Amino acid sequence: MERPGAGGASSAEQAVAVAEDVGYPVLLRPSYVLGGRSMQVCYDAASVARATTEHSRLLVDRFLEGAVELDVDALCDGEETFVAAVMQHVEEAGVHSGDSSCVLPAVSLDPSTLAAVEETVRRLAPALGVVGLVNVQLALLEGQLYVLEANPRASRTVPFASKAIGINLVDAACRLAAGAGLSDLDLAGGRRSHVSVKAAVFPFARFPGADSILGPEMRSTGEVMASAADFPTAFAKAERAAGRPLPESGTAFLSVSDADKGAAAEVGRRLAALGFELCATSGTARALAAAGLPVTHVRKVAEEGDGPTVVDLVRRGRCDLVVNTPAGRGARSDGYLIREAALVARVPCITTLAGAFAAVEAIARARREDALSLQERMSA
Repeated sequence: MERPGAGGASSAEQAVAVAEDVGYPVLLRPSYVLGGRSMQVCYDAASVARATTEHSRLLVDRFLEGAVELDVDALCDGEETFVAAVMQHVEEAGVHSGDSSCVLPAVSLDPSTLAAVEETVRRLAPALGVVGLVNVQLALLEGQLYVLEANPRASRTVPFASKAIGINLVDAACRLAAGAGLSDLDLAGGRRSHVSVKAAVFPFARFPGADSILGPEMRSTGEVMASAADFPTAFAKAERAAGRPLPESGTAFLSVSDADKGAAAEVGRRLAALGFELCATSGTARALAAAGLPVTHVRKVAEEGDGPTVVDLVRRGRCDLVVNTPAGRGARSDGYLIREAALVARVPCITTLAGAFAAVEAIARARREDALSLQERMSA
């Protein structure tokens, strides 16, 4: 078990030195902020130096690119620990936990990794002297578990976890704080056969000019929950409840950063197998064509040539799904204009590859289910 390298800095020189010591990419966290405000992922010394000029003091953490992030809620009476819920973020590490979709149980963990996660929490909670609720955030990268945070308090996932497992964690925590032990509580169950998904609700459509990129800074204003017999069905239901219903057919537009082009070919392959027509900007179109996929090239806004741009197509309702992983931010960037057009046209726009894979799986495998209450699911 490890924790990523980190260090504090109060000047550009110190920040760059820490970053080079822990290794790029790094995550910069300004002191005394909530909701990930102004946090940035930096890939070189120049971007670290620019970010440092905006804040008097920063924490510089090694950023685990491509890691799977886990959220664990547990109860502790000071000596024993009950691991209530091990949740997996759908988006990769780097997206704020309040913005990432979350699935319970963690669908990609094998039994040995799940056991290691639970054992880690059982060791941490008593060591911190927790009496009540504790939340631990971890990352899994190439088989190695990393502890990101251990918070001796309730987290925003407690209501979701309580409903998903059928145990009132707040009531249990209050009884522990009043002097009860875990052995005095009725914590039977806690493992259900159904799958629950928590999805974030975003305000982007209400604010003209907003950019729907997800990152370290929390931007959601609410959340929804859906449960089903399997992950694809639960994910599709959650997206629909959050106002982002996934299309079952039509045209999918893809435009991804250079680092994502290899994986985007697999997303395109799965969409094509589902009957979607593919269109893409030049670089992504070349990657899809190289993978043997039929794809229509669509020019960018700033690209010379004939025919409509991708923004024109989205605005005219010619695209049913947009996958756009950002190569950069800025009001003049093509990615920004694509995402803005998708918001206005109310076209589902996915800005992470992990989210794209989950959406494709949901489109392919989501099943129609009879409507059941949480109580009915708990008793099933």
